Amino acid sequence: MAFDNKIKFPLWIYPQTKEDVKNHYKYDNCKSQSEFIEKAISFYIGYLDEERSVSYISPMITETVKATIKGTEQRLSRLIFKVAVELGKISNILAAVNDIDDETIRQLQAMCVNEVRKINGIISYEDAVEIQRE
Repeated sequence: MAFDNKIKFPLWIYPQTKEDVKNHYKYDNCKSQSEFIEKAISFYIGYLDEERSVSYISPMITETVKATIKGTEQRLSRLIFKVAVELGKISNILAAVNDIDDETIRQLQAMCVNEVRKINGIISYEDAVEIQRE
């Protein structure tokens, strides 16, 4: 029988609360108003327990996020370093092969800064070819 482990006790509630239970217990797929009240009490106890554990969980989440960000920062730093090395190699090869005067280099610098601002740092080889053909 379903009532084997249950106990009966007096419960004093406001008439509006009783009406709310009566109007809502079926929406929660409860078979009775007692089941609805028991589920509500269990839910509220879980809520209270969670409030106490926030002081434990919150620092753990913060530390996990910090560690993830630090790891991402380190990976990005290594990748940027590798890109800078490759760019340095290309720049030195181009400088060794071409004889470009200082004024052309300054104009190229200004043009590239403006272009990168305009395209928000996203540049492709095709875009560079098109710029050089202009």
